[in-house]
Amino acid sequence: MAMDLLQAGVDRSVIALWLGHESVETTQIYLEATLAMKEQALAKASPPQGKSSRYRPTDQLLAFLNSL
Repeated sequence: MAMDLLQAGVDRSVIALWLGHESVETTQIYLEATLAMKEQALAKASPPQGKSSRYRPTDQLLAFLNSL
């Protein structure tokens, strides 16, 4: 519910009040950003110089991670 409210544009302090939390910090536990939200934030930001790019791990790194 908290994430739905956040994605709808409701302020975190209002969400904390609605859920009866003592502080906004308590509410933060329930407001982990979704991948779509992270991508939207990254799309709005760009490096000071040069073009923006997305990190692409090598096949060797992916193979290592999959072996864990």
